[in-house]
Amino acid sequence: MSQNNQDKLRVEFCGLDFVTPLVLLSGCVGFGEEYTRVEGFSNRDAGAVCLKGTTLEPRLGNQPHRVYETPAGMLNAIGLQNPGVGHVVDNILPQLDFSETRFIANVSGSTVEEYHEVTRRFDDSPIDAIEINISCPNVKEGGVAFGNDPDMSARVVETCRNATNKPLITKLSPNQTDIAENARRCIDAGTDGLAVINTLMGMAIDIDQRVPVIGNNQGGLSGPAIKPIALLKVHQVYQVCREHNIPIIGQGGVTTPEDAIEFLIAGASAVGVGTALFYDPHILTKINDGIRQYLDQHELMSVAQITGSLTLNS
Repeated sequence: MSQNNQDKLRVEFCGLDFVTPLVLLSGCVGFGEEYTRVEGFSNRDAGAVCLKGTTLEPRLGNQPHRVYETPAGMLNAIGLQNPGVGHVVDNILPQLDFSETRFIANVSGSTVEEYHEVTRRFDDSPIDAIEINISCPNVKEGGVAFGNDPDMSARVVETCRNATNKPLITKLSPNQTDIAENARRCIDAGTDGLAVINTLMGMAIDIDQRVPVIGNNQGGLSGPAIKPIALLKVHQVYQVCREHNIPIIGQGGVTTPEDAIEFLIAGASAVGVGTALFYDPHILTKINDGIRQYLDQHELMSVAQITGSLTLNS
């Protein structure tokens, strides 16, 4: 493959150079080292890797069951299990190869103050950017309570902005009335980019026991089932973002090159891949190849030429 052909996939996101537009989503690749154990896997297929959601203190997560397969998707309620920001910064980040790809921390919390402190700890680290998780649907405190309230969303973004000069990416919840207005508030509060969308709230029921299958009762629904919703949300948020030159990571059910291209056309500058990794760890290579072929077919020189190119029906 020629260097020029490879460079077609490069995108700029919040001032960072991504070698491809694909981003490994938080929670799907642990802290970035799990997939290196898969033969043939390379982080160079990813423009960036979002690390697992990290809180101030260690968390054990929710009681089982925590993952359940659904038609065309998956429910998960891990509950932000993680070893705490101190361990991540001191022990995990030094083991990551920052020459291969960009690494993005995912900051979670139960209070505004916790978001500020975790962000501050990551600010004093080699991490490339920080994703603010204000929309986790499977924890009993924080999470959705922040992400579905524009005032709270703005407060969290503002406090994180005050704690770091690194690029901030705010992950938006689809479980709200007006995602575009929430996006506008987050932009005004200082976010540099947006991730659209997090999982939708869902439930599965054991009909014999008549209880929820998920130990947390509800969980986040991901996978192909949510793609049409995610595409619409990206389109809606892009109407706000293009006014302010704010880039979007579009995500939700991406499993094919065509899926990724749809998100780019809808307004995303980069595309997140998550649930698909569980059944095909090499799917990034296939999606990158498909995007490259699409660019060649349409005589385009960069991914940026696709972003936001949607023409609505009259």
